[in-house]
Amino acid sequence: MALSLNAGTRLLVIAPHPDDESIATGELIQQVRQAGGEVRILLLTNGDNNPWPQRWVEKRLHIGTDERRRWGERRRGEVAKALAQLGVEASSFEALSWPDMGVTDRLHDALAPSLAAITASLEACQPNLVALPSLGDHHPDHSAAHVITRLAVDSWQGKAPRLLAYLVHGRESQVTGKVKLDSSVGLHANKLAALTCHQSQMALSGKRMRRLADRAERYQWVKSMDRGTAVLPWEPSPVLQPWMHLTMADHSGVRSWPWHRAPLARDGQGRYVLHGLADDVSGPRFAKLHMNVPSPWIFDRWGWCEL
Repeated sequence: MALSLNAGTRLLVIAPHPDDESIATGELIQQVRQAGGEVRILLLTNGDNNPWPQRWVEKRLHIGTDERRRWGERRRGEVAKALAQLGVEASSFEALSWPDMGVTDRLHDALAPSLAAITASLEACQPNLVALPSLGDHHPDHSAAHVITRLAVDSWQGKAPRLLAYLVHGRESQVTGKVKLDSSVGLHANKLAALTCHQSQMALSGKRMRRLADRAERYQWVKSMDRGTAVLPWEPSPVLQPWMHLTMADHSGVRSWPWHRAPLARDGQGRYVLHGLADDVSGPRFAKLHMNVPSPWIFDRWGWCEL
């Protein structure tokens, strides 16, 4: 399906953190605005759990509650400047202030209010196009944002929008979608100008952020999978299984099990299959494999899949 932008386009961008809107969708936003369409940005977190850039910029070691709040306010202000650079009015920007590095926990512990927040934005925007993080993004906030958004869109009573998934953290080879946005020198230069508005991040990670933003904007059309046997794509090592957990999310809620207690069986090909799932629950269904082990590494090793 081709991406056609016109004056009737109403784009909603789901951004887990400040700067995602510029890195992932800076040129898409501009093209929608140039076509006469509407753009609305929904920022999930303020990016306040970001201690190393804050230590670097503020020349401090201890980061407490007040310092985090102030940093989040600074980053949210940077988003407003970036969006102005991209041609988006301040009235089209909404921030939910969810916990940074806590979107997965929010999905698990507060799914209903999370869905309600996304649904309220859908009602306000009435989008026919939604740009959301990829399910395969390695950052846990991004992949959890995909799950929450998909469940909200599926249950929304409005006209279903088309869904474009974008990848920020991961290999470009993972983007198997059909949409590569056409660009121009001017659009790309203005996107990079918007990126520089995120000064708190550019100070320590400027090269990495420019590298991410320099990539062509590629998207994947999102379509729900046909329901079938709930085959898991993972074959975790028996050595790791004592520390592993499995989480499943759908419209009936969120359930989690230690790996050895999960309702798993092997199929004829030796793959792990979730069984005993309710057949009367419609809509998308997702599973996540993870380890509850403290680690300085924030990115997912296995992440989420759609069943």
